[in-house]
Amino acid sequence: MSTEYRNKKVEENREQLEHHVREILRLIGEDVEREGLLDTPARVVRMYEEIFAGYSADPAEVLGVTFDERHEELVIVKDIVFYSQCEHHMAPFFGKIHIGYIPSGKIAGLSKFARLVEAVSRKLQVQERITSEIADVLNRELKPHGVMVVVEAEHLCMCARGVKKPGSKTVTSAVRGYFRNDAPLRAEFMALIKE
Repeated sequence: MSTEYRNKKVEENREQLEHHVREILRLIGEDVEREGLLDTPARVVRMYEEIFAGYSADPAEVLGVTFDERHEELVIVKDIVFYSQCEHHMAPFFGKIHIGYIPSGKIAGLSKFARLVEAVSRKLQVQERITSEIADVLNRELKPHGVMVVVEAEHLCMCARGVKKPGSKTVTSAVRGYFRNDAPLRAEFMALIKE
């Protein structure tokens, strides 16, 4: 696909999205011609391009270059902040992701874990899928002895609407390899992410 064609399609998509945002505003009872809303459709589209950037990312490619390293002990990257959008209500959810793995000869640069989180979370999602997808990508690409991912998140679809329980958090985990059958290893990971 040529760059010129790709740019034309992006511009067409922006125009259509702006039209639909304007229609949503009109249908909820807003005056789309009032000053405060004139540029809202364009702002919403720019925001969508940012918060839905995961659709154009390949999570496996995000890991990029890996390094041969004989380290075979637990490595943890914790407190990776993420923002995503609930696919059921298109409302934000956000929190922290903790990733642990035991290399089997191959490691990734530490920033790659944050980039992986961005690639997986920046689209319509559910927390359970984010958790599993991160674990599966790491398992497939790094082929470690084990992977564990824990995601803690607050969902606005639960806090700001519906049952309206602000402050409640959902915690999900995914375990692969050694972590699956080694309770002390899982306990070590959980203790270290709480420090």
